[in-house]
Amino acid sequence: MRDCVIVGVARARLREPLISPHRGGEAEGWRLPARLIVIAGPTAVGKSDLATRLAEAMAGEIVSADSAQVYRGLDIGTAKPTAAERARVPHHLIDVRDPREPFTVAEYQGLARAAIADIQGRGRLPLLVGGTGLYIRAVLRPFDFAGAPPDPALRAQLATEQPLVLYARLRALDPAAAERIDPRNVRRTIRALEVCLTTGRPFSAGWRQAPDLPPDVAFYALDRPRADLYQRIADRVHDQLRDGLLDEVAGLLAAGVPRAAQSMQALGYKEAAAHLAGEMSLAEMTDLLIRRTRQYAKRQLTWLRREPVRRWLHPDEAFDEVRRAGAPPPSSP
Repeated sequence: MRDCVIVGVARARLREPLISPHRGGEAEGWRLPARLIVIAGPTAVGKSDLATRLAEAMAGEIVSADSAQVYRGLDIGTAKPTAAERARVPHHLIDVRDPREPFTVAEYQGLARAAIADIQGRGRLPLLVGGTGLYIRAVLRPFDFAGAPPDPALRAQLATEQPLVLYARLRALDPAAAERIDPRNVRRTIRALEVCLTTGRPFSAGWRQAPDLPPDVAFYALDRPRADLYQRIADRVHDQLRDGLLDEVAGLLAAGVPRAAQSMQALGYKEAAAHLAGEMSLAEMTDLLIRRTRQYAKRQLTWLRREPVRRWLHPDEAFDEVRRAGAPPPSSP
């Protein structure tokens, strides 16, 4: 059973100093490392277990590509690696941000690239592992996030509009961005509009066309038969509730994390907060969370089908396949 948040301890831990933010786009000379394994896939497919075993066998370290695991205190609902698992294999980009604070893709890009460079510089193998597609794209592709700092006043103004109205505005201003952004992702839609309105340039202008991945970057995608994946999702939700998800969310709220915080929009946390506020029963919350998680898994798979995946693998067969293939040797100078 994972540790639950205890309010008195949580207040101190959540307020630990933030890691200094890195702006994406600062390292103009960034190049993909000579050796990198990417392991992506839908939630609950088995990415973390596979990556931990591979990292142990291949002298590797894991760089998390999960937009919820960056937050301290969000442990049970994010299926965050336990302290024992992190003792087995070094993990990066976990617990780097106070859950009261936002965390941008630009910050992730800078921190993840720095971690990958550090791992490789010590002669070890970086494994980029997770299911947040935009995070993986930000590392692998030459996205430039440096041009538009946040504008809180504009964001507050946009937040008063209905989601479909916001999405229609984005579609008019930047059709390419609208095509890639889920209309239900209001935060992402607002950010795209913010860039369009403050810079006069399309948000998608920062998505420069990426070259093909070099042969020494191995991108693997995991999948399972749909019935199997959906059962694992349901089992995970029930396990998280048994392990104390509601107590964890209650502790975060008691520690001063607002329900509207970016961190609290993560799957499991939004639904649990609504249940704790009396807005739905436990059974309704459980069914809703399972349904939303399945929908999220479908969106993750849709994203992966557009990516330069080397091979699709069943998690039970992936260890031997990836280890046998290994990380391709560095390219000759």
